Amino acid sequence: MRLQHVLAMAVLVEMDGEMVRRTKEDAAATRNGLIDAAERVFCEKGLSRASLSDIASAAGATRGAIYWHFKDKVDLFNAMMDRVTLPLEQGCAQFSCVAGGDPVGRLRAVMAFVLHVVASNAQARRVFEIAMYKVEYVDEMAAVRDRHIAASGNFTAQLARDFALAVEGGLFSMPLSPHEAAVSLHALFDGLIQNWILGQGGFDLVSVGGRATDAFLRGVGLCWPVADS
Repeated sequence: MRLQHVLAMAVLVEMDGEMVRRTKEDAAATRNGLIDAAERVFCEKGLSRASLSDIASAAGATRGAIYWHFKDKVDLFNAMMDRVTLPLEQGCAQFSCVAGGDPVGRLRAVMAFVLHVVASNAQARRVFEIAMYKVEYVDEMAAVRDRHIAASGNFTAQLARDFALAVEGGLFSMPLSPHEAAVSLHALFDGLIQNWILGQGGFDLVSVGGRATDAFLRGVGLCWPVADS
């Protein structure tokens, strides 16, 4: 009898462990579903006009489910932002991934990479659109503004570094300083993405963006082998 009791207790412990695991998995799935719904609602209505009831309805859940996982709408918004690496942040990381000593080639490759991310990654694009155009950068949203400013500043600094490397060898001469060239290329990049998003993909972002990038680089005096065009 004692052995049977021990075996029965072991089975109960195993069952309890399985229930805990499933409960955690279900909770994580519910949380992710709420964030997915928030992305859609924030993108459609903007942060200020979106209500928790809208998000709960889109998720097929209740407001109570939202409050179980998040303190309020701002907490839900921050969770949405935390699970996505924005295109500019991916671009900054990509600079270190593009090997070789060719700064012009790296500039072209990184710009093409970021444009491809925006055009092909629906989630990153949606969150980028929300963060850029559908949030008022006041009060609790200051952290979003600060994150964008940091990513933008880092990206510009990386561009400026490669512009400086391109002219250091004396092979190229630019009418702009490396920083001015970086700010200008960044502005071109921002304008392309903004017009593409607002125009709902009315042109081929990767193709047009690639040619615009090359035209800018040639315009400031940089060049590369024709075979690489």
